[in-house]
Amino acid sequence: MQAIGAAAKHTGLKVPTIRFYEQEGLIRAPGRTTSGRRLYSDADISRLAFIKHARVLGFELDDIRSLLDLTDNPNRPCDEADRIARKHLAEVEQRLAQLTALKTELKRIVRSCAGQNAAQCRVIEALADHCSSEKAAFQRPTRRTAPKSVRPKTRRK
Repeated sequence: MQAIGAAAKHTGLKVPTIRFYEQEGLIRAPGRTTSGRRLYSDADISRLAFIKHARVLGFELDDIRSLLDLTDNPNRPCDEADRIARKHLAEVEQRLAQLTALKTELKRIVRSCAGQNAAQCRVIEALADHCSSEKAAFQRPTRRTAPKSVRPKTRRK
């Protein structure tokens, strides 16, 4: 049996994270000493390590909860685990495609930079061109075009 600090050190999790997982029902409430300190068994430590590994892989808490339910019921078919993993893989592949497109666009922008002053900066120009429909939203209103409610009040002497 390990106290929460030792469990945290053993799993690489922070103490508040372990408490959070307990509140979320991912781990059972641990036994306590007479002074009220939490004590974690080897099974609890293994479960915390499982949760941490699943989180590192990017699984959401609900998916982890479902996977833990399967580990608690080892005679059930693993179709659900396979479905969860396939869904997560598809999400990762989609994010990779988005990141690849982002990388390509950033490379294009960086290659076009001539290294001159900001007025001729191709990076700024490329970003401005990409969001030209939003350009007006970023321009500061002038005194002539700002509505009366936005105009600064002037003092009369």
